[in-house]
Amino acid sequence: MVSISQTKSAALSFSDTRETTAGTQNMVATATGVCVTVHGHFYQPPRENPYLDAIERQASAHPFHDWNERIDKECYRPNAFARILNDRGEVAGIVNNYEYLSFNIGPTLMSWLERYDEEVYQRILEADRKSCQRLNGHGNAIAQVYNHIIMPLANERDKQTQIRWGIADFRSRFDRAPEGMWLAETAVDYATLEVLVAEGIRFIVLAPSQAERCRQLPGHDNSDPQWREVGGGQIDPTRPYRCYLKPELRLAVSHQLSPLSSHNLSRANGHNSEPTTNTPYIDIFFYDGPISRDMGFNDVLSSSNHLAGRLGQAVRGDHRKSQLISVATDGETFGHHKNSTEKCLAYAFTEEFPRRGWTVTNFAHYLSQNPSDWEVELKPVTAWSCSHGVDRWQDDCGCGGGGGWHLKWRRPLRDTLNWLRDRLIPIYEEAGRKLFSDPWAARDEYIDVIGDRSTANIDQFFSKHQVRPLEAAEQVDALRLLEMQRHALLMFTSCGWFFEEISRPEGVQILRYAARALELAGEVTGVQLEKDFVDRLNLVPSNVECFRTGAEVYRQLVTTAQVSLKQVAAHYAISSLFAKYPREQRVYCYLAQQLDFQIQRMGSMTLAVGQLELTSEITRETEVFVFAAFYLGGWDFHCCIQPFGSRRSYTMLKERLFAVLQEASAAHAILEMVRLFGDQSFSLRSLFAEERHRIVRLLSQENLTRLDQLYTQVYRENYGVMMAFHRDELIVPMELQVAAEVALGHRCLTAAKALEQETADGDSLLAEIEAISTEASHLRCRLKVPEVRHILEKLIYRSLKALLQEGSDVTLLSPAELELDIRTIERLIAVGNRLELGLCLDRSQELYFDSMYSQIVPLCLGWLQRQAAPTTESAIDLTELDIVDSESGWELPVIRQLLELGQTLAVDVECWLQQLGRSLSD
Repeated sequence: MVSISQTKSAALSFSDTRETTAGTQNMVATATGVCVTVHGHFYQPPRENPYLDAIERQASAHPFHDWNERIDKECYRPNAFARILNDRGEVAGIVNNYEYLSFNIGPTLMSWLERYDEEVYQRILEADRKSCQRLNGHGNAIAQVYNHIIMPLANERDKQTQIRWGIADFRSRFDRAPEGMWLAETAVDYATLEVLVAEGIRFIVLAPSQAERCRQLPGHDNSDPQWREVGGGQIDPTRPYRCYLKPELRLAVSHQLSPLSSHNLSRANGHNSEPTTNTPYIDIFFYDGPISRDMGFNDVLSSSNHLAGRLGQAVRGDHRKSQLISVATDGETFGHHKNSTEKCLAYAFTEEFPRRGWTVTNFAHYLSQNPSDWEVELKPVTAWSCSHGVDRWQDDCGCGGGGGWHLKWRRPLRDTLNWLRDRLIPIYEEAGRKLFSDPWAARDEYIDVIGDRSTANIDQFFSKHQVRPLEAAEQVDALRLLEMQRHALLMFTSCGWFFEEISRPEGVQILRYAARALELAGEVTGVQLEKDFVDRLNLVPSNVECFRTGAEVYRQLVTTAQVSLKQVAAHYAISSLFAKYPREQRVYCYLAQQLDFQIQRMGSMTLAVGQLELTSEITRETEVFVFAAFYLGGWDFHCCIQPFGSRRSYTMLKERLFAVLQEASAAHAILEMVRLFGDQSFSLRSLFAEERHRIVRLLSQENLTRLDQLYTQVYRENYGVMMAFHRDELIVPMELQVAAEVALGHRCLTAAKALEQETADGDSLLAEIEAISTEASHLRCRLKVPEVRHILEKLIYRSLKALLQEGSDVTLLSPAELELDIRTIERLIAVGNRLELGLCLDRSQELYFDSMYSQIVPLCLGWLQRQAAPTTESAIDLTELDIVDSESGWELPVIRQLLELGQTLAVDVECWLQQLGRSLSD
């Protein structure tokens, strides 16, 4: 017999680790005593090809498609589903760290997450909503200047647009106004603060080294408190500070004086520097510098106890009503730079900090209950990662250098891009006035179009900003101008200067944005600036011998990557030889409409001729092309493109080409294509990388199939020989071992692909994979079949989802059906382990863990209640446990199977198994 206390204890011990602890959940209203804020700066630079609006494959991120995807798997997703593990390594809790972290996520990264990982994106939005509920309406998320430019180096208009775009993007995602904003590299000057205040930002976060001096705010008890010099990073980071935007401080920046010198000069001249009720201000938090550095570069995150201990060293023992221990670091520290440290955070937030009586809060919530009663003045121009102000992004200051490479390229690169920005301003203003009632207001609100390029949204934008109803061609020019300005902002992304060489991917990327801005300016106005731009890049020295100057970097790495509409048409044409496209097909950021298409094959040769309309989703420019794509077999392609002339000329061209194809002469066909289209042609290399790789794999498949058959034959003929080698503990000849691994790997992949198709003979296919794993084990073969791993992970998740029916009642299944489904999942996991594939069961664990509360725990409690004597003492009040009872009437063996499945998935269900066992023994 089970007692009430035993059952409640088991249920609550499990429930407490679900997403939050009971103690943490109750801390909603106050920010007193010791408060802790851990801020994560999550950011990835824009990596998209400016012409395709997509990130192309990045080989350095292998085995992932690109670095965004890699860091998502290593950091962003693990923090959205952070594990709390028991001492057996089983999942005892899953925490959304974003619900407790203070964080900013750059708009360029958020747009990628929205497109490529909707689940994580929604978890982040949900976390901010929950933190608002927990902390009196003050969410964890703060905004960020749009594309991470160094604000003190931007002109006033760019400062405004960066902040306005950052705020607008934040509003569109989090459905609220941001209270704070993260400045790229925490780079700040007083001009930036003025724009922040004007746009309604209440606070920012800076490094302690950026403060010059501070004092208590004047009050009745002390009308003229003394200033304290804290320029060496000695400012107390446990409180917020108010920074008044006094006129003399703006003057200090323009004359490169320190605030202290300006203050003394002001006092000497008889000016009153005391703030008035009308003096604008912004509140500033300074993160704890030493602890923040230790989080990034030492072992502070090795355990939650260690982290709490290090934070505890910063607690002041002066019995103040409240104090904030705040740290800030690169958000990618948690999981990417430091593997699995998101688990440390999860346990610290939900267990370690509450156990010490600390409140987990954010800057906005703390400020709402602890207004600034100290004033601070900043150094004129500073950033956290450069001890020379902001020279890291404009000069050879030594920061970020190393390896014997100079940084002399930084200043001329900054000057060159500043020159281009300033040349594009009059172009934009002059052309923009003919189209927009206010060109700069249109630019500031263009962020609404960047986030939603639907026809209806663009039309609404034009109706608001156009100087008069615009013709279609004028709308194209208007969008080109706005895109020119967008790329002129993107070309100042900070990481282009952060490292040691201009030819790194970051430097190349900002030059690609500059090239696109140059091109757009020429398309709209005919003004050609590229030659002067490249001449200036000749003055930018590179450390790499094959480049020598920025001009050669531009020629070799930038202009070769430019994309024209003709290239998009060629990409479509060659791909159409291997894919049956519908009448409308999206090709990156272009809409391809197939107006006519005909394909004919003759032996190894294939000819496709078509008429194609391409429309850019970004600028709305449209052009109609005629194409002919000729495949000669092997790796030989010949593709020609020309603008559409007339229906008659197109019909004649098509008839002539297919007539020549009948001659079965590749040479004659190519000569005729040259005669009809001209000398310019495109080949397989003209395809964008993703499609080129797909076609290369497709063309290789026939050869690979033949090789698989050959290796399989060798393996079968020598199976007995290999077993003899193994029986006598001899080393198997490498040729035979390779043949066995290839043959078994091919069989395994074939069976897994068939199993994925949900065929009726799924059981026999799974048995086949199990037999292969046994055979591979006997022959000591390590099968290199990553695709099989992905298939098994997908099948496990799919089967578990079907079993749990996405939150509906699992009891609708019969015990026999349930047993069969559970057995299938366990077999899939077991065979993956035997093949040593390194299965990742994260998503399946999360699905099972979530179902614990809606389905599995109620089954356990229902069974336990039926076993209890119907007395007041032994009856179980399920309402106290906040869990709904189930009236399934299932017997113990079935419920145990469900729990044992959790064990197989490495989820902690031990307390429930023990309760069921104890109930039987009682």
